[in-house]
Amino acid sequence: MTSQAIEDAMRRALELAERGPANGVNPQVGCVILSPDGDIIAEGWHRGIGTPHAEVDALSKLSPDSSRGATAVVTLEPCNHLGHTGPCSEALIAAGIAKVFYAVSDPNPAASGGAERLRQASVEVTGGMLADAVSELLHPWLTATRLGRPYVTLKWASSLDGRAAASDGTSQWITGETARAHVHQQRAAADAIIVGTGTVLADDPSLTARDADGGLLAEQPVPVVIGKRAVPAGARLHGHPKPLIATASRDLETVLRGLYTRGIRHAFVEGGPTLASAFVAAGLVDEYLMYLAPTLLGGPRLALGDLGIGTLAQARRLSIVGVERLGEDILVRARDVDAFASDRVDQQEGKER
Repeated sequence: MTSQAIEDAMRRALELAERGPANGVNPQVGCVILSPDGDIIAEGWHRGIGTPHAEVDALSKLSPDSSRGATAVVTLEPCNHLGHTGPCSEALIAAGIAKVFYAVSDPNPAASGGAERLRQASVEVTGGMLADAVSELLHPWLTATRLGRPYVTLKWASSLDGRAAASDGTSQWITGETARAHVHQQRAAADAIIVGTGTVLADDPSLTARDADGGLLAEQPVPVVIGKRAVPAGARLHGHPKPLIATASRDLETVLRGLYTRGIRHAFVEGGPTLASAFVAAGLVDEYLMYLAPTLLGGPRLALGDLGIGTLAQARRLSIVGVERLGEDILVRARDVDAFASDRVDQQEGKER
């Protein structure tokens, strides 16, 4: 079997992984099983919590005889724990798989160790193949699992000169329809959407993910309100498809860890400048989505407030990972430089294991 056949199989496994749900506690994982000659004999992917993992899904399509001596190519290190399903490492061993190639090591202490368990059973294991591509797909989940809190995406819309509203407070709509539709797609891709009580009291938002006609999208984020003031009984948030989480707290780290224990792995922060600045100042933002409209407003209503940065040397450094035109507006996507460094360490560890 050639190395090109294995790399092609990993690319196919990545395609399969993308079919799985991006939300929730489980990662998107794909698996391809190759015959000793390098032919694809089975494929599988994970369809969500409680369903077979990708490796088991692929093995279920094979007879016991056809899986013996085969090679499994999987995007994430096979798990080694009993959760809603059994350990994938044991399933691969029982099926007689001879070789396993995976892209990224599992950072979850409760589930990791599959590679070592396979080696103990004399299975040849190689990690790190296409680690960059797979890490990008799993970036939010990997980050959340490593940090023990949800991956935080901070969004704001502003004029080119950084104003989130005009001097009189008007802000609808700074950006156009295409950019606003994109925001709703991002809401739907997250497990939770977070605002502060100030936004709730001032704007009475619904915090739903909607299509162009105002209808609800299939996936909806859990609404979360940070702050000690109560959400009014008549607020539209009480009519959200998902139960409201009112934290009654301003402790961002505690709130995030509490959300993690509820199964939330990706949080979309869409509050005003006060909440946005608090997240940035606390170093709790992993990704920034900045929607920039070709307008100039001037005035005091900035998208971000004081971050406690007194000199340029203290500036929070970001890495731009994408720039996209949305109608007349521009979306700039950026990530914290330190997060990139952590990802590179994780990928290298996966290659060495």
